[in-house]
Amino acid sequence: MTDTSPMDLNRAKRNVAILAAANAILGSQVTIVFVIGGLVGQQLTPFACLATLPITMIVFGSMTTAPWLSNLMQRYGRQKGFFLGAMAAILGSAVAAFAVMQSNFWLLLVGSYLTGIYMSSQGFFRFAATDTAPDDYKPKAISYVMAGGLVSALIGPQIVKFTSEATVVPFLGTYGAAILVGLVGISLFAFLDIPVPRAAAQDQSAPKGRSRVELLKSPEIAVAVVCAMVAYGLMNLVMTSTPLAMVGCGFSTGNASDVVSAHVLAMFAPSFFTGHLIARFGTDRIVATGLLLLTAAGVVALQGVELFNFFGALVLLGLGWNFAFIGATTMLSRAHSDEERGRVQGMNDLIVFGCVTFASLASGGLMNCAGGDAVAGWNAVNLAMVPFLVLAGGALIWLNLRHRAPA
Repeated sequence: MTDTSPMDLNRAKRNVAILAAANAILGSQVTIVFVIGGLVGQQLTPFACLATLPITMIVFGSMTTAPWLSNLMQRYGRQKGFFLGAMAAILGSAVAAFAVMQSNFWLLLVGSYLTGIYMSSQGFFRFAATDTAPDDYKPKAISYVMAGGLVSALIGPQIVKFTSEATVVPFLGTYGAAILVGLVGISLFAFLDIPVPRAAAQDQSAPKGRSRVELLKSPEIAVAVVCAMVAYGLMNLVMTSTPLAMVGCGFSTGNASDVVSAHVLAMFAPSFFTGHLIARFGTDRIVATGLLLLTAAGVVALQGVELFNFFGALVLLGLGWNFAFIGATTMLSRAHSDEERGRVQGMNDLIVFGCVTFASLASGGLMNCAGGDAVAGWNAVNLAMVPFLVLAGGALIWLNLRHRAPA
């Protein structure tokens, strides 16, 4: 879309404000379940190595939902997809609350999967922000929507601190609070003004765009997917195990909530200017900076298990995710046509959250089963980042060399 008339820009800004608010309110629900997922799993699971399986099921739900939800939104519009996702989040928290009451680990996994359907729909907020945005506003639109996560960073962990022990059954009140958050946030989608894609309303002669295989053969799309996959996967790998590592090292649930809160703040605070940085320096440099920050997070984490190590590592992890993921998302949004939107975005999130699913499951295994104590497990988690950072960095270098090569 290249029309930059004031009317179109105003509509884009209005949609961005609504999506940012949804990310702030409904996003806090995801923050809540990620903070407590491993702790509740450890409380209920019969197998210690599966403590983070509830978080894995959230991400698995997101992965398996992304392709069909993207196609649904391509055909029927963003609003219906976002309403469906928010309803799944409310239902998922209700099922998880019942599972905690019944001390049923397997039922907790069902609730977690339903929450994953919402997580998938939330992932499309960033793409929806570009649907009505002029090209020069797209990086800023993505950044502003992601910035809504700042509020979720403040709300979610604080809800955990005040509700985790507020009921006789630990964490029951936390899931109840998550249900209320979902009920408040779902109403925002009624105010979106994003039309159904034109290709959905046209006849069979409308352009169909490239197939999924052809899309993946595009160097820009392939590298964008790889960088997004690595950024999100490594962020999830480390964040998922952080509460387990901190409690295992003698810190309280409140300490873990504070560290996760700082982490989520670092994930979204830069979003106010990440779009401006992309516009000035280009996507490749911003993604590269993000990968370097992720590397620094691992280095700091491996220096020790004091409280400042956890804070430092998780803040760097959040900053690295922000630069690498928003940069990769911007790269992807510029590499496909309107009629390819649903296909490429669903494929991207399927691959990205497939990696995140693996990372969240591996996180529990590394943390609880890769060493004799919490310190050894935490070190194993952070060392596991190395090959994936090499993969993403190599892909980005290859793309840059390809662009510089003479035609």
